[in-house]
Parts: sequence; structure tokens; C-alpha cells
Amino acid sequence: MGKDTENLSADYKGLSEGGVRELVIPNEQGGQRLDQALSALLPEFSRNRIQNWIRARKIAVDDVFPSTKMKVCGGEAVRVEVELDSDATPDAPEEIPLNVVYEDPMLLVINKPVGLVVHPGSGNRSGTLLNALLHRVPQVAELPRAGIVHRLDKDTSGLLVVAKTLKAHTDLVRQLQARTVKREYLALVYGEIDHAGTVDAPLARDPHNRTKRGVHPMGKPAITHYDVVERFPGVTLVRCKLETGRTHQIRVHMQHIGHPLVGEQIYSASRRSHHKIPFPRQALHAERLGLVHPLTHDYVQWECPLPPDFASLLDALRHDIPWGS
Repeated sequence: MGKDTENLSADYKGLSEGGVRELVIPNEQGGQRLDQALSALLPEFSRNRIQNWIRARKIAVDDVFPSTKMKVCGGEAVRVEVELDSDATPDAPEEIPLNVVYEDPMLLVINKPVGLVVHPGSGNRSGTLLNALLHRVPQVAELPRAGIVHRLDKDTSGLLVVAKTLKAHTDLVRQLQARTVKREYLALVYGEIDHAGTVDAPLARDPHNRTKRGVHPMGKPAITHYDVVERFPGVTLVRCKLETGRTHQIRVHMQHIGHPLVGEQIYSASRRSHHKIPFPRQALHAERLGLVHPLTHDYVQWECPLPPDFASLLDALRHDIPWGS
């Protein structure tokens, strides 16, 4: 199977600061462009920044300065002179309460609430999960993206695992790339689905809106399996199992097969269907998470209940009560 590089880095040396990084291109990335391969290996830096470093001769491959169009074979020794953005402001630790489901010296599993942004970004420089982690576990400041190895959208609730050490980070990323991490979501979608299915449709960034994704034949492989959990008039509760972890994957895939999520603001099938149930966010919850523990090598799994708003919506549907009444 192909590598699932949406979920952050592979072999990683050094801290999240300036200096020299030395790494080896994994054989599995043979055939990729150098900037693409390095984006997977150094996820804390944007692809555009990596391309600028190549042009500025800050990156050498087997002691030769490459072009931005160079393709790698796998096994190349790469030296990167990291230059930090002089205008960047370091992310600040913030005392933000977290619902911790599990914690040990290597891992932290949280139940992310609706409304909590995972990474600081434009318009969200504070109040994020990353800020909370820097306060609760200060040593994650030395890890790529403060140990965050996968993501949930702001308005998606549920389970998310964070690495507390470099060993755990590397191990978890490799599990995500090998597609062995079990991630199951509950989603309420429009339409009455009567059987299980699989959506195998590659996803790419929308050329007109960088925050959106869409199905595209030249996109990254994306596979979602779904099962029916409960049916209601006009809507169905499904359990979605991710084989890959692309941005907005479930939301785009369910819209692609004609079953957009209830409450969906971006990937709704039509304005009319969007207003059938006035739920204020996408009805999506990361219910189950399973992986091999980086230290014990035992398979471990967690499960968390639906948040109150989602549970209340289902209760209203079961009793044929209009939502919000």
C-alpha cells in the first residue's frame, strides 16, 4: 500500500528549531519529488518553505545541490540547513482543560471537544490543542507539531492520540503510514442507506479554495469503509472506518456518494438538503481509536461516548421530535 503522508513525519532527527537536519529518504518514497518527500519527513515546515530552501542551496542530496524538480529514488542522504522564520511567533503554552482518556509516559489520548482547534493557524494563534499540550506536557515542544500525529476538524469531536516522546512519535507516524491505526467515526448523513460500502476515491486540494478538498483522479489515495448503525426517516447513522487519513476525508467521501453529513457547512449536496435538520455543525464523532503501543507492542484501543449535542440529536430522531424543540 502507498504511504499515508497526510498524517505527518517518518524518520526524524533533531528538534523543532533551527540548525542542520540529516536524514535518509525512505525507499518507499522512491519516485517522489524531493520537496514532496521532505514535506512528509519534515511536516513542521511547509512545502513552499522547503522549495525555497532548495533554491537557496540550503538542501543537499548526497552532497549535491538539487533542483526543485529532482525526483528521489530512496536511500539518498539529505542535509537540510533549517532557517526559522524570523517573523514567526513561538506557540505559547496555555492552561486549557483537556478531557484525558488515557496517559502514560509515551502517549496521551484525549477526547477533543467540539470547537477546539488542533493546530494554531490563521485566525487561531491561541486557544488550540497544541497550546494546551505545551502547558500540560512541556517536553512536547521538542517534537514535530508538539507530538500531534493526526488531526480532527474544529467541529468534529472525539479521540485523538498525541506522542509524548520522539520514539513514540516516530512509531505512531509509521503506524499511520502503514494504515494499521484503527480509526472509527460515527456520522449522521442524509439519505437512507441500506447496506455497508466502501468509498475509494482519491482526494486533492480544491484549486479555487485551499481549505477545501475534492475527489480528483490525480489526488492522493483515500479509502473510507462505512456500515449502517441506525436508520431514521431521511437520515442514517453510519460508522465510518478510515483506511487513509486525508483532510476532510469522511465529509468529502459521503458527499461524493450522495449522502452529505447532517450539519455540513462546506460539503453539502444542496442548500435545500443542508437545511433539513438545523444542526449547527457536521454530525461527526471519532468514537474509536486503536493502535500498537510503541513501548509494549500490545494492541490497545479506546472508545468515547457521543458529545451531548450529537446524542441529543439522535434521541430526538428516535422519538420523532424536531431537533431543537
